[in-house]
Amino acid sequence: MKTLIVYAHPEPRSLNGSLKDLAVATLEAAGHEVRVTDLYAMKWKATVDAEDYGPDASSPLKVAQDSGRAFDSGRLTPDVLAEQEKLLWADTIVFQFPLWWYTMPAILKGWVDRVFTYRFAYGVGEHSETKYGERFGEGTLAGRRALLSVTVGGPGSHYAARGINGPIDDLLFPIQHGILYYPGIEPLPPFVVYGSDRITPGEYEVAAKAWQERLLTLESTEPIPFRRQNFGDYEIPSLHLKPGLEPAGRTGFGLHVRDA
Repeated sequence: MKTLIVYAHPEPRSLNGSLKDLAVATLEAAGHEVRVTDLYAMKWKATVDAEDYGPDASSPLKVAQDSGRAFDSGRLTPDVLAEQEKLLWADTIVFQFPLWWYTMPAILKGWVDRVFTYRFAYGVGEHSETKYGERFGEGTLAGRRALLSVTVGGPGSHYAARGINGPIDDLLFPIQHGILYYPGIEPLPPFVVYGSDRITPGEYEVAAKAWQERLLTLESTEPIPFRRQNFGDYEIPSLHLKPGLEPAGRTGFGLHVRDA
């Protein structure tokens, strides 16, 4: 298995840094190939601008169209091209990051903004009466899996179904469904460490053991059963879920997950 770890934390000695290092050691010991994108160490440029697209940038700048032209012409910046190559190389992508203000750190969102360009991660496939592009289960990155490994400062009860912060699955839906599943990557159930700001050595040992177990079962873990866009569950072109497919009483993000 070939695994890309995309790591976003400014402190190498942090809990996130320890989990990243443990992932590398565990996977390599099991015979897997591992590459690491350490965004803070790379001083990753997190903002999209005209420099990303060189001579393919328009004025005024049109990010989608310009990024697509630069991708097609091979004139994206070297840092972006390198990350796209890593994604195409990988079987599995592990994202290691802390939950900051209910989402990923800005540097990781900036990696997505710059690397997931038009014609690479979206804007592919036919648009017809039966298809609406290759996305949500299809696309350039189909056949790959991803795992979010997330540290959360608060206790798990705050992120439960009735918790004040909202269910963790809802908070991660925009990442798992909107960023990963959109270009075809199948997200696995996330690995979440709660109470990370006050974790004790004993609690870390428990979390580390659970993390190793998750890593060693990456290939056998079933992905989240998100509904595929072009396979009959949605009306096209409205992309509304067809009536009667949802379990009784289910609403919101849960509509887009099939019963296992």
